[in-house]
Amino acid sequence: MKHKQILFGIFIVVLALVLAACAGAEGATGPAGPAGAAGPAGPEGPDGPEGPEGAEGPAGADGAIAELTCTECHNDTADLVGKSVSWEESLHGSGTATAYAGGRASCAGCHSGGGFMDLVASGTFNPDEVESADPNPSRPDCRACHQIHTSYTGEDWALRTTDPVALYAFEDETYDGGEGNLCANCHQPRRQMVAEDGIVNVSSTHWGPHHGPQSAMLLGLTGQGAEGNPSAHATMVEDTCVSCHVGEGDVHTFEPDVAACQECHADAENFDINGAQTEVEELSEELKQALVANGLWDEEEDENIVGEFSEAEAGALWNYIYIVKEDKSEGVHNPAYTKALLEASLEALQ
Repeated sequence: MKHKQILFGIFIVVLALVLAACAGAEGATGPAGPAGAAGPAGPEGPDGPEGPEGAEGPAGADGAIAELTCTECHNDTADLVGKSVSWEESLHGSGTATAYAGGRASCAGCHSGGGFMDLVASGTFNPDEVESADPNPSRPDCRACHQIHTSYTGEDWALRTTDPVALYAFEDETYDGGEGNLCANCHQPRRQMVAEDGIVNVSSTHWGPHHGPQSAMLLGLTGQGAEGNPSAHATMVEDTCVSCHVGEGDVHTFEPDVAACQECHADAENFDINGAQTEVEELSEELKQALVANGLWDEEEDENIVGEFSEAEAGALWNYIYIVKEDKSEGVHNPAYTKALLEASLEALQ
């Protein structure tokens, strides 16, 4: 058995050698097979060293501030300061009305700067229709009359309103005096004189057309006993109040300037043009003494006496208050109408 196994092994070896001797030459490499699926990503390698910092580039050209408009007003001139100083000398800037009337609903529209701004914004110009007072009364200052800090340009100095003014104490009467319309919103009478059966009740020492009736005087309205017409200052002076009380010098004390008069009255040296103020002063003093004699004026207190008077007597008192205590121009606003009212009042008291 053992010999058979040896012989079989020799046979296998010889057969393998024979087969190897009979094999031909190696053939050419066949085409590459399709790529296998991608293997999983290997771990991320370490960061390389940081490169050197680049040199700083040259500075760019200076840029322009396109919206720098504040300097139209806030610049190296003294305009703002100068106007503020002159305003502080005016009655608007120094008067006492804001303190006692600026917080009252029916008064704030004219006696508080904030109240006037509210009045213009609401369009409610009749003080008797105002329902709430200004909670923080302020003097009628720059903001009251000018549109400050709305466009943040020089246009902010535009007047808050220049619309014609319907005078609320009158029916169908309108003041249209250009830029002076701003002033007429407050400088107008609050009431007219009322008589019942020929008798007028003078109810308080604040009786009369109320403060600042200059617009009515310019138009020849509200006086008693004489017909009136608009004066040349209302019809021929462009921008009326503003032309005379601010002028080309843009003065904010609001004191009138004789230079404004000289545009029409070339030889004027003061406001007593053609002696009109002198005549009005004399007539006013004469009327005052007549009112005192007739028991309508308290000379010591310099105020009217409360009581019931005839329509003629009350009309004379009304005219004195209107001309002397309220208009205060000594006839300049409307010379012919002023003198006619004073003369009619003196006649009524004879």
